[in-house]
Amino acid sequence: MNAFDFLMQGMLTAMEPMMLLYALIGVTLGTAVGVLPGIGPALTVALLLPVTYRLDAAGSLIMFAGIYYGGMYGGSTTSILLNTPGESASIITALEGNKMARKGRGGPALATAAIGSFVAGLIATLGLAFLAPYVVKMALVFGPREYFALMVLAFVTVSSAFGDSTLRGLTSLFVGFAFACVGIDQLTGQTRLSFGIPDLLDGIEVTTMAVAMFALGEAMFIAAQGNTGVDKVHAVKGSVWMNREDWKRSWMPWLRGTVIGFPIGAMPAGGAEIGTFLSYATEKKLTKHPEEFGEGAIEGVAGPEAANNASAAGTLVPLLTLGLPTTATAAIMLAGFQQFGLQPGPLLFATNPQLVWGLIASLLIANAMLLVLNLPLIGLWVKLLTIPKPWLYAGILLFATLGTIGANPSVFELGMLLAFGLLGYMMRVFGYPIAPIVVGLILGPMAEQQLRRALAISQGDWTVLFTSPIAAVMLAVAATALIVPLVLRARGRGQVLSQLAGDED
Repeated sequence: MNAFDFLMQGMLTAMEPMMLLYALIGVTLGTAVGVLPGIGPALTVALLLPVTYRLDAAGSLIMFAGIYYGGMYGGSTTSILLNTPGESASIITALEGNKMARKGRGGPALATAAIGSFVAGLIATLGLAFLAPYVVKMALVFGPREYFALMVLAFVTVSSAFGDSTLRGLTSLFVGFAFACVGIDQLTGQTRLSFGIPDLLDGIEVTTMAVAMFALGEAMFIAAQGNTGVDKVHAVKGSVWMNREDWKRSWMPWLRGTVIGFPIGAMPAGGAEIGTFLSYATEKKLTKHPEEFGEGAIEGVAGPEAANNASAAGTLVPLLTLGLPTTATAAIMLAGFQQFGLQPGPLLFATNPQLVWGLIASLLIANAMLLVLNLPLIGLWVKLLTIPKPWLYAGILLFATLGTIGANPSVFELGMLLAFGLLGYMMRVFGYPIAPIVVGLILGPMAEQQLRRALAISQGDWTVLFTSPIAAVMLAVAATALIVPLVLRARGRGQVLSQLAGDED
C-alpha cells in the first residue's frame, strides 16, 4: 500500500468517537496552555504523562499531539494581546501582532494567525504523511554504527539548539547520561549507581523526571521571582474577521511560512524559533508596505505563525521515523511513547502501523478543530489571562504531585520528584537548558546499546565507526556542529579583549 492508502486507514482510526474525544481534549488543553504565559506544551504534556499511564496508548498519543498543535496556536493570543509570548516560537508574532492590537486591529491579527496556522498545519501534516515512508525506508538500512552516529548528531544538535551556550547544553546532556546509567545494565546484568537502593534497580522513571524538571522547576522559578506586576491586556476591538485587503496580504505569507517552517522543523537542529525568524525576515524583504513593519504589518503575523505550525508537523518527522526529538515537547512525547512500551522509529511503522497512521490522520482532524475553537472562543482565552499566577502554579504543583502518586504510589518516587524539581529550579537560575537532560535520559541507553553492539561485531575495533560512509558523515557533521560555535565564541571573546586592551593603551 502507498502512503495515501495508509493515511485513509489512519483516518478511519482517528474518526472513532473516543479518538475524536481525545483529540478535542488535546487541542482545547493545548490552546488554553498556549494562551497562559510561561506554560508551554512541553510542561502540559509532562503533567499529563502520569495521568494517562493506564489510558489507551493511541488516544493518549493523539491527545499529546493535539496539545502540541494547540500550544502553537494559543501562543499567538498572548503575543498579540499581551505582548508576552505564550511559548518561545511566538516571540516574533509579538513584534507586529501587539502593534496591531494597540491600533485596535487585534481581531484581524488573531484571525490571520489562526487561519495561517490552519493552512500551514494542513499542508505540513500532509507533507509528514507522504515524506515519512521515504525516511523510514532510508532508516531501515541503518546498522548499529549508523544509529550510534545518528544519536551522537542528535545529542550535539539538541545541546546546541537549547539555551544560549553549547557548553551548558552539553553539561545538561551529560547529567542526563549519568542518570541514564542508574539501574541494571541490560547487557551484563550488573547494577550501576543504585547505591544499594532497591527502588533504583529499575532505573529513573522518565515520567517522574519530566514532570519534576518541567513543571515543578518552572513553578519554583516563577514563585522565586515574586510579584512582577499585572500585564495589560489589549481588548479585541471591532470585528474579528479579516477584510479583503487583509486576505490579499496574508495568503502568500501563509504559503511561504509553510515552505520555510516545515523543513526546518524536520532538521535535527531545527525548531520553530528559527523558522519564524526566517519567515519574518523574508516577509520584511518581500513586502509592498515596508513602512508598516515595526508598526503593525499583518504579513509579519501571517508568515511567522504559518512557519510556527508547519515546524510542529516537521518536528514529528524525525520523532516518528527515527525516534529523535528536536524540541522539548518532542522529547516529552518520546517519553510518552516509551511509557506505553513503544519505541518510535522505522520498526514502529511496520509493527504498529494502525497507531502511527491514526496519529498522523488525527493531526488533520485536530487542525480543523483548532480553527473552529480559536476564532469563536477568543473571549474565553482572553479571560484565562486574568488568572492570578499564584493560583496557576499552585494548581500545577498539586496536579504534578497527584499525577506522580497515581502512576507510582511510592514515597521514594515523591522524594525523587522533589529532588528533580529542585534540580530543575537550580538549572533555570544558572541558565542551563532542561530538555537535554531528558533527551540524555531517554536516548542515552539506546546510544550505549548501539555502540556496544557495533564494538561487539567488530571485536572491539573502534575504527569501525568511521568505515561506514553514512556514520562517518554524521559524526563529521556532529563534530562541526560542536566545534564551530565554540571557536566562533572564543574568537569573538578574543576580539573583545584585544579591543579593551587597545582602549587602555
